[in-house]
Amino acid sequence: MTNEDYLPLDHGMIPQPGETEADYWFVFHDQTLLVAQDATTPAIPRSRDIGNLRSRLHKSHYLGSLRGTSCHAAIIDSNEPSPEGFRFVELRELLHLLHEELFLMAGRALQIVNWATNHRFCGRCGMPTIEEQKERAMRCPACDYSSFPRLSPAIIVAIVRDGRLLLALHARTKNGMRTVLAGYLEPGESFESCVKREVFEEVGLRLDNIRYFGSQPWPFPDALMVAFTADHVSGEIAANSVEILEAAWYGPDEIPEKIPGRNTVSRKLIDWFVEKYGGRRIDRSSGNN
Repeated sequence: MTNEDYLPLDHGMIPQPGETEADYWFVFHDQTLLVAQDATTPAIPRSRDIGNLRSRLHKSHYLGSLRGTSCHAAIIDSNEPSPEGFRFVELRELLHLLHEELFLMAGRALQIVNWATNHRFCGRCGMPTIEEQKERAMRCPACDYSSFPRLSPAIIVAIVRDGRLLLALHARTKNGMRTVLAGYLEPGESFESCVKREVFEEVGLRLDNIRYFGSQPWPFPDALMVAFTADHVSGEIAANSVEILEAAWYGPDEIPEKIPGRNTVSRKLIDWFVEKYGGRRIDRSSGNN
């Protein structure tokens, strides 16, 4: 294994010497990302693709590199038309279309662009901030207060009871998709405590044997999803009707058609359950976000 294989995403602050025609450019306007329009699979533009668009980009940021190729983020004004051969799309739509590494870098780009935009002025004294060059920070030259990018940690959990998995219909879901439970941490709360609290608040169940499963950056808008598995201990399902409309237990052969897509940690939890308790894999090329 080479260093390139081990760390495909380099989050460095210092640009590599000299921009090349192959550099990636993640260009946003109104939270949408510029991609090639005529390709079968959406493509992130390279330096050689953006041509005359370069003069209309602003608030650019160096993101680091992807397998040795430099990556940049920038904003284009919302009144600018899409360049010929390109279109702007919501990042969520690209979750199953971009290679996972490109999607991760696109998510990083969106979070950094939003962070820099939202911290143009000091939150302490109100003066304009400046972007530091050696670390990812917006610093106030008046009071020296620095604002760094923030992440919102969240839990997501697969709960098992007698070989059956809890799946729920969330109130915010519009397409009938069933998925596992999730929620954000409160200040001063551990991940394990958050798992127990969120599940009890949403469906009235108590858990035990909480085990770490994995994690996924989730740039909607700035979450880090930390996944767990857990065992049901007591209680019957009582959906709170505010966040969860309904929930039920599903065996490995009863998983609904509408579940999260493959590139999500929620889908990986469901696949884990089906493989562990049913001895098989779900044979679907994608799911529904």
